[in-house]
Amino acid sequence: MKTKRLLWLTPLFLLIALAVGFLAWTTLSAAAPMAEAITVTQESTTLAGENWLVFQPPTANPTTGLVFYPGGLVDARAYAPAARQIADAGYLVVIVPMPLKLAFFDANRAGEVMQAYPAVQRWVIGGHSLGGAMAAQFAYQHPDQVAGLALWAAYPAANNSLADRRLAVTSIFGTLDGLATGDKISASVPLLPPDTRFVAIEGGNHAQFGWYGKQSGDNEATITREAQQAQTVAATLALLSEVAK
Repeated sequence: MKTKRLLWLTPLFLLIALAVGFLAWTTLSAAAPMAEAITVTQESTTLAGENWLVFQPPTANPTTGLVFYPGGLVDARAYAPAARQIADAGYLVVIVPMPLKLAFFDANRAGEVMQAYPAVQRWVIGGHSLGGAMAAQFAYQHPDQVAGLALWAAYPAANNSLADRRLAVTSIFGTLDGLATGDKISASVPLLPPDTRFVAIEGGNHAQFGWYGKQSGDNEATITREAQQAQTVAATLALLSEVAK
């Protein structure tokens, strides 16, 4: 009986050990936000829903909004400086933290945000890296809720093709990105609408789409983080302006 009990309990112990190990890995691997991002978060955001970071525009009643999914294992606050600039241009911006900082655990959170702000008539969803892939999945699964998609160093999965969708899409990538490489971005072209706008940031890399320092597997950028952020924000604002019209 003891032997049978041990045999039954062994898989459970292994499962617990794997779960604990996974939690430890996500905690230790998570990229912390830089001081600049923390300052912007503290000074210009409000919290709503499941700890969403909400950036309100100067205008009282924005009718176009952006839901943004962070990159995998990246603190949501790392995208606060870009979000603040986008909001200052007149758009509601909501950054959605993810369970264990991995967007594939809850790719449908954008739906909750959209329900919470019924005055917003048009929504763009976007994300960085894994967050962008999950944003594309949301756009694929909820075509009636999304008017635009902003991909920051990201691309949809092969089973989430948006090629035949009426969707405004902008794909922004760094030419020195060591993770979302140029080849991967090129391979994503058939998965996106024919009029997708591709914006290449010369000298940009993967990590400088946020404010969280360097990233394993990435290349060194040859432009500053500020310069890459400025181009990323400008391309995202162009998409939002297109959707707003």
